[in-house]
Amino acid sequence: MLEIFKKEFNSFFNSLIGYMVIGIFLIVMGLIFWVYPETSVLDFGYANMDTLFNFCPFVFIFIIPAITMRLFAEEKKTGTLELLFTKPLKHYQIILGKFLSAVSVIIIALLPTLIYYYSISQLGSPIGNIDSARVIGSYLGLVLLASTFASIGVFTSALTDNQIIAFILSVFINYVLYAGFDSLAGISSLSDQAYWIQQLGMSAHYDFMSRGLIDTREIMYFFSVVSLFLLFTNLIFTSKKW
Repeated sequence: MLEIFKKEFNSFFNSLIGYMVIGIFLIVMGLIFWVYPETSVLDFGYANMDTLFNFCPFVFIFIIPAITMRLFAEEKKTGTLELLFTKPLKHYQIILGKFLSAVSVIIIALLPTLIYYYSISQLGSPIGNIDSARVIGSYLGLVLLASTFASIGVFTSALTDNQIIAFILSVFINYVLYAGFDSLAGISSLSDQAYWIQQLGMSAHYDFMSRGLIDTREIMYFFSVVSLFLLFTNLIFTSKKW
């Protein structure tokens, strides 16, 4: 599994697309956080990072599929997937190696945003006047959310040999699971079940962690969804003879 992880991680940064995806992510978040008048933290007058944590999930919905779409689709198209499965590795080891490489890339993309935390803490009055517990909870929530999106991306990449189709499917599933259940809960005829419908979606659990409230139930929710999609991916390959 470690060799698969190294191979995928290195291949991502050996290509221009890897740097482009991370660069686009940081540019978009920088514009939203500092520049655009409607969202700039400089215009709010409050020392918090809510802008980053409110908009980052929606950027992730598109950025993460761009990272994961090639993981299996490219190997299926080039015919190297059959060769990969002849190696002395279990299917789940290959899947986990690719999944963890994608998560690692996402974490690396998030690391530069820690500069925002330092900048906001220095701009606060008094200096350091920022809710650090809330920031920690929000970052943990972002990593868990990103991991969930990555597991969905791995699954959709295993479904097809077309990277564009894998990207579109992943974006669609990400959006439905993140925001779709909130929209469904807003239907008046479902008002009695609104709370339970919201609990099925990622947004409610991510929002809870963004308040700085780290609960094992929220963590278990994300781990369950990740495990489910990785299991689906494993079933795709174990149902075929490679």
